[in-house]
Amino acid sequence: MSFRDWLVGTVVSTTQQTPNAKSIVLDVPGWTGSTAGQHVDVRLTAPDGYSAVRAYSLASTGTGQQVELAVDLIDDGEVSPYLVGELRTGDQLEFRGPLGRWFVWKPAQTAPVQLIAGGSGVVPLLAMIRAHTTSSSSAPMRLLYSVRSPADRFFADELAAAHDIDVTLIYTREVPAGWDASPGRVTKDILAAATVPASEHPAVFVCGPTGFVEAVASALVDLGHDPMAVKTERFGGS
Repeated sequence: MSFRDWLVGTVVSTTQQTPNAKSIVLDVPGWTGSTAGQHVDVRLTAPDGYSAVRAYSLASTGTGQQVELAVDLIDDGEVSPYLVGELRTGDQLEFRGPLGRWFVWKPAQTAPVQLIAGGSGVVPLLAMIRAHTTSSSSAPMRLLYSVRSPADRFFADELAAAHDIDVTLIYTREVPAGWDASPGRVTKDILAAATVPASEHPAVFVCGPTGFVEAVASALVDLGHDPMAVKTERFGGS
C-alpha cells in the first residue's frame, strides 16, 4: 500500500484540547506508521460528490495502526468545522499519508534539538517529543511554545509531564495567575535567552502561523543560526 492511497480510519476517541480545537485518535487498518513531524491529507466528500482536502499534522509517530491528529477550528473552513464540531467516536475519516520528508526528526539524530511552536503549530513538534521520550534519546531537546492564553495550550498536561525536555511557555494575551512576566510576543531577546544557542549547532524546527514562523526564523538567523538548520512549517493566518 502506497502513501498515495486513501485510507479509511475509524474514530476511537476525541479530546477537547482548547475551546476551539480537538485531538482525534483513529484506528487505521493498513497504516504502517510515520516519522515525527509528518502530516496527512484529510478528505471530506459531500453527498453531491464535492470533496475538500486539507493537510493536518500528526501528533502520533512510530509504528502501529493508530493515528492522532489535532485540529484547530477555522470558522469559515470547509473541513475543520466538521472535524472539531461534528466528528464522533465510530465515525470514519478518509486520509492519505504519511507525507513530508523535510520537516522530520528521528531518534538517531544526536544534535541538540530546539522546537519552537506558535499555537496549533505544536502538534508536529509533540510527535517529535513523543519520539524523543519513547526512544530514550540522549539528544538535548527544548520547546519554546507561544500561545494566546493558558486555555489555548494543546496537550497541556502531557507537556507539563514531559520531564526529559525543557519547556518554556510564552503567553501573548493572557498569563496565568502569579506569572512573572507580562503578555507579549516572542522576540529576539527571548529567543536568545530561552533557546539552544547557535554555537551548539542545534537542529531547529519552527511551526505556526506564517507571520510567527517568518519572524522567528529571521531572528534565529540574526542570532547566528545556520539557515539550513532552521526547518520551518507554516499555515495561513498571522
